[in-house]
Order: sequence, then structure tokens, then C-alpha cells
Amino acid sequence: MWLAAFAGMARIVVPLAEDFEDAELTVPRDRLAAAGHTLTIVGRDAGETVRGKRGRASALVEASAASVAADAFDACLIPGGYSPDHLRTDRGAVALVQAMMRARKPVAAICHGPQLLIDAGAAAGRTLTSYPSVRADLENAGAHWVDREVVVDGALITSRTPDDLDAFTRAFLAALSEGAAAHDA
Repeated sequence: MWLAAFAGMARIVVPLAEDFEDAELTVPRDRLAAAGHTLTIVGRDAGETVRGKRGRASALVEASAASVAADAFDACLIPGGYSPDHLRTDRGAVALVQAMMRARKPVAAICHGPQLLIDAGAAAGRTLTSYPSVRADLENAGAHWVDREVVVDGALITSRTPDDLDAFTRAFLAALSEGAAAHDA
């Protein structure tokens, strides 16, 4: 079963680079942590501090994306901003997202986050949403793009902007809860 065996709490990996959308990290991170889940920030270089594009948040990269295995995590959170674009060329980040998608673990991407899904080859045939400027890229990658605050397609959860953070975080928490319930059954 994909969800952590300990008390139904999920281990969530967060691929992150410089210029992420501040609230798209902090709001889900804080709500997920309050629900008892643990988050691990991964990026290009362990020990690097990355800053949000609005200058209100920063995060320490705990490990390089290339040094972690998808098996160590139960779910993935991909904040937007410019971070996903920076990570699109990082082989470790792309491989991590590919592995999470192949394993059908919950992957939640908001705003520009679905850009990372494109390079992971995970957009084709999926129904999802994103920041409007990413729409053509997603459609060119074979996705069906819709304009809704949150879209759930199997284990993939996507949203458009920081305005959608409440719905996005609720949907992600629900997916984690469903996984815990399935594990406990």
C-alpha cells in the first residue's frame, strides 16, 4: 500500500527551486503539517536555501531530488511560481515526479506546477488545470485542460492560482485521507 504505515500520516516530497510562489508552498505545507503529515523539500542541491518570488517565504532544500527515491514518499506536492520551470531541466526532479506518477501516488500541482508534469511525461491523457499561461503547453503535451479551481484525475490533483489554495489543499488532504482509509482497511 502506498500510504505510510505509521498512524496513517503521509510522507510528502516537495520538489522546490528558487522563485516559487510563496503561498503555494506555505499554505499547503502548514495545513499538511497541522494534519500530522511530514514534508521533505528536495531540489537541485541539498543545503541550498530557496526563496519565494514575493520574498515572503524561504525553504531549506533537505536533499537533492536525484538522491531520493519515490519509494520513500507517499505523495508529492508541486508548488507553482517559477520553481517548476527551473526544475524542468533537473533530471532528478523529473525522474522523481515520473516515479510518483507511475506508482499512482497522490501528486498535487498548482499554478505553474503542471509544467513539471509535462517534462515528466505525465500530462498526456490527463484532465487538469493550471495557471492560464500554461494551458497551451499542457494541451500540446496531450492534456485536457479545464478552467476550474481544482481538478482531480485519479491521484493527480491540480489547481490554478493562490486563490484556489483552500480547494487545492482540501482535495489533497482528502486524497491522503482516502489512502490512509484504504491502508487501514
